[in-house]
Amino acid sequence: MAEQYMMPTCLIEKKCVPCNLKELRPMDEDVAHTLMPQVDKWNLVKESGVLKLRQSWTVKSFTKGLEFFKIVANLAENEGHHPDLHLVNWNNVTIEIWTHACGGLTENDFILAAKIDKLNLLEQIRRNASE
Repeated sequence: MAEQYMMPTCLIEKKCVPCNLKELRPMDEDVAHTLMPQVDKWNLVKESGVLKLRQSWTVKSFTKGLEFFKIVANLAENEGHHPDLHLVNWNNVTIEIWTHACGGLTENDFILAAKIDKLNLLEQIRRNASE
């Protein structure tokens, strides 16, 4: 009988797991790089030795930025995993994702990033300078 191999589950199909486990450890940079193709709109950054995922958008207005955050916040609540949300100036939003409980990246961060990428945010985001 031939062995069956399961294809690895893509991040979008997974659910964030509670990250209050004492055994939780941040992934190393090599592992993070293997997951980056699934969240290719995000940047892998290292600040003070901590790996994070970061992405920025330009929104149509200040209130559209707040709407953007509300949509992301609803997803984050459903996943039980909360990103850092930044509104810079009046129309630039940045999201940073990392697992504070372990001081670095875990699979949860990549799951949340992949799901944020699938949100319908077209009403909030500027696509060109005339908007």
